[in-house]
Amino acid sequence: MFDRQARRRLAAAAAGLALALTGGVTAPAVAAPEAAAAVPTSDWLHVQGNQIVDEAGNPVWLTGTNWFGFNASERVFHGLWSANITEITKSMADRGINLVRVPISTQLLLEWKNGQAAVPNVNTYANPELEGMDSLEIFEFWLELCERFGVKVLLDVHSAEADNSGHIHPVWYKGSITPELFYQGWEWAAARWKTNDTVVAFDLKNEPHGTPNQPPRAKWDNSTDVDNWKHTAETAARRILAINPEVLILVEGNEVHPREGETWNSPNTDPDLSPNYYYNWWGGNLRGAKDQPINLGAHQDQLVYSPHDYGPLVFNQPWFDKPFDKASLTDDVWRPNWFYLHENNTAPLLIGEWGGRLGQDARQDKWMTALRDLIVEHRLHQTFWVLNPNSGDTGGLLLDDWKTWDEQKYALLKPALWQHAGKFVGLDHQVPLGGAGSSTGISLGQRYGDGGEGGDTTAPTAPGQPAAGTITANSVALSWTAATDNVGVTAYEVLRNGTVVATVSATSYTATGLAASTAYTFTVRARDAAGNVSAASAARSVTTSAGGGNGDQGCSATYKTLTSWTGGFQAEVTVRNTGTTAGAAWTVNWTYPAGTTVGSLWNGVAGTPAVTVRNAAHNGALAAGASTTFGLVGNGTATTPAPITCTLS
Repeated sequence: MFDRQARRRLAAAAAGLALALTGGVTAPAVAAPEAAAAVPTSDWLHVQGNQIVDEAGNPVWLTGTNWFGFNASERVFHGLWSANITEITKSMADRGINLVRVPISTQLLLEWKNGQAAVPNVNTYANPELEGMDSLEIFEFWLELCERFGVKVLLDVHSAEADNSGHIHPVWYKGSITPELFYQGWEWAAARWKTNDTVVAFDLKNEPHGTPNQPPRAKWDNSTDVDNWKHTAETAARRILAINPEVLILVEGNEVHPREGETWNSPNTDPDLSPNYYYNWWGGNLRGAKDQPINLGAHQDQLVYSPHDYGPLVFNQPWFDKPFDKASLTDDVWRPNWFYLHENNTAPLLIGEWGGRLGQDARQDKWMTALRDLIVEHRLHQTFWVLNPNSGDTGGLLLDDWKTWDEQKYALLKPALWQHAGKFVGLDHQVPLGGAGSSTGISLGQRYGDGGEGGDTTAPTAPGQPAAGTITANSVALSWTAATDNVGVTAYEVLRNGTVVATVSATSYTATGLAASTAYTFTVRARDAAGNVSAASAARSVTTSAGGGNGDQGCSATYKTLTSWTGGFQAEVTVRNTGTTAGAAWTVNWTYPAGTTVGSLWNGVAGTPAVTVRNAAHNGALAAGASTTFGLVGNGTATTPAPITCTLS
């Protein structure tokens, strides 16, 4: 073991010399506090609103990647069969990775706890520094490397058992790994690295998931049931924080959440084949946190929510089967499932897994770029999946030799890595990212120290009170006077009844999907590039009309078979408002021949065989000339039904 404090003193001296030679660094890319505080003596992190901050209150941006292997049967980082652990770690730091998410298993933690660490299979010709070490000794050697290079670590229980496919099991208990042993494994980790601020965060469980018709499954409610992920996460977090109150706690979502009017006892589908649950990626559904948030009591300032999100090459979700862009993904997928937590200033978000292959599917590339842009625009924390080239459905940042970087993929990721004045920013206050003398990185102390400039801390002025334009039974057109800012306003947040419903760049917005004869209150906040948010504007209260106006509410429906196979097919229906006034709800009808039925449907609610499809909650409102689509998978022979009729009300 090396002298940690001595090395920190040397690193700090080197950092100070480098800062003196370069004349300091320039304005921050994220919001800074009103005045720079003294450089903290430790690197523990905490939460303020939707930001993660250091002990001085300086906002930080956690931007990194995943490196798996300790979770698998090998019980050690993959790649050490050919590449050198020090070179890989230095390479990550030099390229701006300031946080590494490390998947492990509860089984491995318990083996370490019980003194049963085995010597893994490592190429000691490529890694002579690991000669004779067991898996725990290798992990802690790597922690020392991370300290040397200014990298922080996020520990993730990826599965109950040490299993290369263990993440497929939906819950945190399996076989001999009971819920109590899950807690005890985390307690051991909390005690083991209590004084080591290289390990700054614990991701309690990777991708809890499962559906009602495939138990066991992870649910989210206020019960103490064994399969309630919310209760489990709160219990694990409280037991961890009783030992180390400084570590960040990451809580992922689950897979499904009951729709309005349904419960966790509802079957997966109603007789009319409409889903009773909102579906999303494993770990990506945080709808439950809206009404039943994680409660950590006195340690609420350690909570970070951590969704996962992927593209169509991992799984072709329904939202990829229609035209999409960043705005539609935000509205249809990200905001209702997890982005609302950031917009409402509830808690920070760290997207623990996102990524995939490039150049194979235009939709995949479009999705990855859109999510990258959302991350950059809002400074969402993230750990890209994955460093490993041997991730079958995503590939990695490294190519198969475990040394060469995939430059195309890295170029996409690079804007989502924390940079300042042309250098990557680490999360260690003394050690620059990349280590002492780094030419590519700086430390957190350099970023916020006496040599740096103060940064933009001035919030924009409040926008003008929204004015209400055209009001219909289901929409309100709003506009407002622009806010002013010392640097420049980049976006406006529109709040309806106190909740953010949209982020726009213009000074106008049309709220849709409203209920008729209903009162709503709207306010607007301005945001600048540094993340400073203004006070809310004066409120505007409006009441939607009763509906049934004098305008024409025509409707058309166009049915299209997209693909077919023996015994089945996929189709899409476009519903268009052909009238001159907005509509609040639509219904489409047709009749299939005998033997043909709807097997599943999205963006609508259906019954068969005489098919009636009603709008879903999110797409009933159609302005004049506007359209929406719903899709379905059918059983039987593909056919284009006629007539197909549509009504709009």
